[in-house]
Formats: sequence, C-alpha cells, structure tokens
Amino acid sequence: MALIKTISTSTAWILVSVAAAQAEQLVVNSYGGPYEKIIYERIIEPFEKKTGIKVIYDSVGSSSQDYAKIKATGGRPGFDVVVMTASQSLEGCRDGLLTKYSPENVPNMIKISPAISKIAGDCGAVHELQYLSLVWRMDKLKSAPTSWSALLEPELKGKVVLPTFENIMAAYLVQVMSKMNGGDLLENVDSGFRAMADVSRQSVGFEQSSAIMEAHIKDGDVWAMPFWNGRAQLLADNGVPVDYTIPKEGTIPLIATLNVPIGAENKPAALKFVDFFLEKTSQEAWVTGYKVGSARTDIQVPDDVRAKQITTEEDLKKLLLPDLSATAAKLREWSSRWDREVVQAN
Repeated sequence: MALIKTISTSTAWILVSVAAAQAEQLVVNSYGGPYEKIIYERIIEPFEKKTGIKVIYDSVGSSSQDYAKIKATGGRPGFDVVVMTASQSLEGCRDGLLTKYSPENVPNMIKISPAISKIAGDCGAVHELQYLSLVWRMDKLKSAPTSWSALLEPELKGKVVLPTFENIMAAYLVQVMSKMNGGDLLENVDSGFRAMADVSRQSVGFEQSSAIMEAHIKDGDVWAMPFWNGRAQLLADNGVPVDYTIPKEGTIPLIATLNVPIGAENKPAALKFVDFFLEKTSQEAWVTGYKVGSARTDIQVPDDVRAKQITTEEDLKKLLLPDLSATAAKLREWSSRWDREVVQAN
C-alpha cells in the first residue's frame, strides 16, 4: 500500500508540474514577414527571458479574419493575444468577446495617452500608432509637398494612385479632405467627397491592395499617393527614393491594439505579455525596430526616428481623431458615395 501511495504521489506531482508548464505559455497571433522577425527580436525574446513564459507565434489571418474567428468561437479562438485595430477592439468589447483592461490587470495602461486610449476603448491596449501619410518620389517632384492639396498640382496629373473604398484609407481621406475644406469628420463631409472627386481626376485609378500601390510608386509610374507611414518607411529602408510626411492639415492615425479574447486559455500570461509590450523599454525597442509611433510619450528614441513618428504630445496634436464607432456606422453610405462621386469622376 505504501508503494502504491508513493507512486500515486509521484504521478500527481508530475501531472501538476506538466499542468504548470502548460500554463506558462501563450499563443500570440499577429502578422508574418518583416513584422514577425522584429516582434521576435524586440518583444517576444525579451519577454520570454524575463518571465520564463513560452510564446507560440501564430501569423495566420488578417485583423478582420482574426476578429471573425473570435466572434465565431464565442471568444475562444485558440490564441491568447491578438494584434488588431481600434475599430475591432471597440466592436469586440461591445460584443463582450474581449477582455477589459484596467490598471490592476495591465498596470502600464496608465502610461498610454488618455485621448488615444479612449478611442480604442476598454479592451484595446494601444501598442503602436501609424498614420495616413503623403508619400512622394523624391526624384520626381521638384519640392517636398506639405499639404494634401499637393495631390491636385498639375505636375501630378496621371501620377497619383488611390485606394478603393475597401481599404480604410479611403474613408480617412474623405474625412481629412472634409476637415481641411470646412466640413467635419462625420456629419458634414460633402466637401471631402468633392475634394476626392478632384483628386480622382488626377489619378491613374484605384487599388485595394497596399502591395499593388507600393508597386506603382516603386516602378515610378506614380509620384505621390496616400499611404500608411510604416509601409512608406519600409520602402525608404529598401532603397526606394521616397519620403513621406504628415501634411500641415493633419492626418488620421491607424491605431493598432493588443487584445485578449474573453475565453483565452492562458489569460494571466496574456495579460503579462500585454503589460510587457507597453513598458517604456519595450515601446522604445518596438518604435526603433519597426519604425512606428507610440501612444506612450515618455519614450526616448533616436532623433531620426522621432522626426518621422508619433512619439510626443506635440505629435499627437497633429492627429485628427474621429469617433471610430460612428465612422464604422457611416461606411456603407460612404462606400456608395465613393463609387458614385469619386470613382465615376476618374
């Protein structure tokens, strides 16, 4: 009997140890390509070293596909942390499918800009800011553009490419153009559509894929276009003679968030990962590695990075911040107007 008891105790200890080991891991879903390499080097490996928690990386699916999976599984998608956007954070929080953050479960949330955090809602930890920039070929234009109205310059006739409305850039362009022409970001956007119709007459057409838009400017048949600044920086880093800017009228940010599904199997580890990503040193590593901005304004980064990214309170003042839920409610109506008023003007 004693032998049986000893074996049972040993077996129980092994089972407990295995369970503990399994608990100390988490699945992070995000992007592949250059993003995957940078997040491993700058965030995941330091996190594993500090905590002993093993990260399993899952690069399958886009943000919209990831949220669709969260929705289809009732908040149990098989991953513990996912990179999405503020729009999906708001929807998931409203649907009760994402975990709400607080200073108690993610202490570094208090270090994020309140204005940006408010946009992302209670379930979105903003770990990165990009923005809609104006990109141009330095070898083609005589001088650097400073305004969105530069897209209307005669020298750019037939040298601009625009996104289709399936790309959120299109809605943001309408809002930016509306604001700079006396309208607003939501209700009074007629001037934005009129301005985009004028830009359409300058363009070679419309592309949904960012990769195809990239190809146009890389090949030199397009000299200027709206584009996410992170991807613009990658073009510059790869030797394409482009530069990009926030025009003087301002721009709208692409707010990226870390989200934890409500039914995450490894939620304590997931919350530790989110908090780690928001730490000052982690944000500094991420901004300098991936060349994006941060909603944490106490970070210290090289001057060349700071000059191009959102990293300070002054930078935040350049951003136009529409209500994302209200914007989402307008998209169907605006999509019809875009096809009717903007595409038809081309």
